[in-house]
Amino acid sequence: MSVLVVDTAFGSWVGVVGCDAVRETDSRTHVESLARDVRRALREAGIGPRGIDRIIVGLGPAPYTGLRVGIVTAKALGFAIGAPLVGIDDLTPQARLTLALRGGDPAFASLPRRDRLPAALPSGARHLTLAVNDARRRQLYAALLEDDGTPVPLPYEDGIRPDGDRADRRSASMDIDHPDVLVRRVNAAVAGSSEPCIVDVAGRGAVRYDAVWDGLAAPGLVSDAVLLDAGARGLDLFASVAERRDPHGARPVEPLYLRRPDVSVPPPLKQVLGSGPATRAARP
Repeated sequence: MSVLVVDTAFGSWVGVVGCDAVRETDSRTHVESLARDVRRALREAGIGPRGIDRIIVGLGPAPYTGLRVGIVTAKALGFAIGAPLVGIDDLTPQARLTLALRGGDPAFASLPRRDRLPAALPSGARHLTLAVNDARRRQLYAALLEDDGTPVPLPYEDGIRPDGDRADRRSASMDIDHPDVLVRRVNAAVAGSSEPCIVDVAGRGAVRYDAVWDGLAAPGLVSDAVLLDAGARGLDLFASVAERRDPHGARPVEPLYLRRPDVSVPPPLKQVLGSGPATRAARP
């Protein structure tokens, strides 16, 4: 089976499982380069568009424009050739990345990492991954995950969402927040654990806030890498995580933004004394 992976949450990645991915690091060139990169990936895999059996597409969370281009491209290609689409959020695969880094997988040996692991690990320690992606505005998209990708709820501070709304729930499995607040939320999430927890941090933006992670109750390794950085091996693992995502619930193939839009409904026009109610309707 030939599986095409398209992901534009961390730049641009296009590849057929079993081959290396075509990478674009500048997200501003997605519109111009994505179709070309798909053709190149298929050519290097020795297949044509009709040879694609399935398309896996990353859903973010990520900034709006770059993410949307990748998803629309995957949808259009899938519609044209009749290939089914599988959507996967880009945070869940990061648990597989930290597992490989801790296990010394040689395919990941060149990826950047900083270790904060204690010299002697506590017996029976539970490893968790704080998967992140740079959300800009000094915020990170984040999810706290078990090694198998199962989400660990992040409690809100005082039940208040980062956007100021009171939360209907007391926690979220995936969210956007400031790094220092994320540290407090992670510490609250693991406070009641019956075994010692070590928290690894992985994803774009992790190293940018490197000093902040010292506030974690038990910090582990920190890496700015993503799973797709590991070449053909990373592409294969990314696809396998997407294929196994069903036990945690299939996702609709729609972008994950997690941030409210900046636009809002404007207030009504100011009423001038004696002119009657203000409206926006044009007079004939």
